[in-house]
Amino acid sequence: MSETAPQPPLMVVVQYVKDLSFEVPNAPLVYGQLRSPPRVDINLDVQARRLNEGSNQYEVVLAVRAEAKEDVPNGESVFVAELAYGGLFTVNVPEEQIEPVVLVECPRILFPFARAILADTSRNGAFPPVMLQPIDFYALWQNRRAQNAADAAAAAPVRNA
Repeated sequence: MSETAPQPPLMVVVQYVKDLSFEVPNAPLVYGQLRSPPRVDINLDVQARRLNEGSNQYEVVLAVRAEAKEDVPNGESVFVAELAYGGLFTVNVPEEQIEPVVLVECPRILFPFARAILADTSRNGAFPPVMLQPIDFYALWQNRRAQNAADAAAAAPVRNA
């Protein structure tokens, strides 16, 4: 009697730093000129792709860009950190459930690791650690779906009655 155990709906195959960049354009002068911690602007994006047609493996990448500027009008860049943190996931769910798993659950798994890497990188650059606030990946996914629907509606041809 050979019964196979059911596959878990989501498995992490591997997590990795796909790309990491940290630049301090005005080093070493900036270290002596800063009077207060810089203002940090964060941009975050989630990218996902199926590895092969018919495959149940997906690469999901959190792309984070943190740019710190002096907290004055037209402040110069103090540092720029860019991180692409990826994961390879095996997804065993029905087709209609893949999108929320890949764009919500997978980024939730990756986020704490990306957050720690970004904090360590900025601290190692001799700045206060950049601490990403928690992200509502469900809301991010819903906003992306709404934007895609609006873009599709705007691109649809107009028919005269």
